[in-house]
Amino acid sequence: MRKILIVGAGQSGLQLALGLQTRGYEVTLMSNRTADEIRSGRVMSTQCMFHTALQHERDLQINFWESQAPKIEGLGVSVAAPDSSRAVDWLGKLDGYAQSVDQRVKMAGWMETFAQRGGQFVIHGAAVSDLDYFSRTYDLVMVSAGKGELVSMFGRDASRSPYDAPQRALAVAYVHGLGPRPEHPESEAVRCNLVPGVGELFVMPTLTTSGRADILFWEGVPGGPVDAFKGVKDPSEHLSLTLELMEKFLPWEYARATKVELTDANGTLAGRYAPTVRNPIGRLPGGGLVLGVADVVVANDPITGQGSNSASKCAASYLSSITSHGDKPFDEAWMRSTFDRYWDTAQHVTKWTNAMLGVPPEHVLNLIGAAGGLQPVADRFANGFNDPADFENFFYDPEKTSAYLASVAGA
Repeated sequence: MRKILIVGAGQSGLQLALGLQTRGYEVTLMSNRTADEIRSGRVMSTQCMFHTALQHERDLQINFWESQAPKIEGLGVSVAAPDSSRAVDWLGKLDGYAQSVDQRVKMAGWMETFAQRGGQFVIHGAAVSDLDYFSRTYDLVMVSAGKGELVSMFGRDASRSPYDAPQRALAVAYVHGLGPRPEHPESEAVRCNLVPGVGELFVMPTLTTSGRADILFWEGVPGGPVDAFKGVKDPSEHLSLTLELMEKFLPWEYARATKVELTDANGTLAGRYAPTVRNPIGRLPGGGLVLGVADVVVANDPITGQGSNSASKCAASYLSSITSHGDKPFDEAWMRSTFDRYWDTAQHVTKWTNAMLGVPPEHVLNLIGAAGGLQPVADRFANGFNDPADFENFFYDPEKTSAYLASVAGA
């Protein structure tokens, strides 16, 4: 039986551990926190997962919260005019619904399932020196903990990382009491509100520790008016600032948020990081090699909501690469090809996300505007969140965009 160590118990690490476990591998999972500490701790992300990523969970039969979490059937885009009115507003329909489950709920539940199924679960904040030892006792060591000392083993790939500084300041609040959008009162949807030159507000339904809730998520251009959460420690102050900015820039979203309250004292999060692609292989002082997983090696800004989706897709890709490799050694060539196989998918996420962080060119503005009057365009844009590879066909190139819009309008 092949022995595998996974360091880090997030979406990718746990999904991979549970998948390998069901296929007969001897898996050790290492986390710096217990399930109870995660469940009672601070929110970790916004995690709206689309159809393909959700299907990977269904395939492993670990979609434990699917019947409880809100079914997100649409994705809407609004653009604020200089006078804070809505210059653009539309709702695209998803081919398959999306869902968001608070990672405190999911990761704690998955950890307990892994242990109940006989997995070796170790509570330990691993250092590079630990991995040096473990690399000699396991057939394969993978690192899926996206922060801290271990990430420094994986060098930045400058050719795939155009930004060397954070492009957005992030601020998240989980709330109860958000009212429906009056124009679509029955529709559960993610709302992407764009404020040119200022930032973005995302609003999405979720399942949290206290049941159905909504997430208010600001992405502020660094140095701008929404980059205002640094140093804010008090959760109620964080929420007040969130609402104040909504009232100023997005009054249509603020109008349904006047009665919200935080889901819990740990329902806020703020920070920033530079989107980075790294070398997938970490070299240990003793000569051993470790393989980076998900956002350890491809960390995108959350502006396109791809973090948990990419983590799920990476775990599924790695699981396939491991199980199809048989008893052959997990050497450097295998590690490289395993990452390259995942990069075939991940490259489209990175290209799209980095494009959305910049000032949108005229043809992209035309595309977003046209979606307001052409429902097939709105639907296709919305479904790009599930399959970002499709943006190659109509998003980046002005001529392809024009041809696509003309074909839809003609039809």
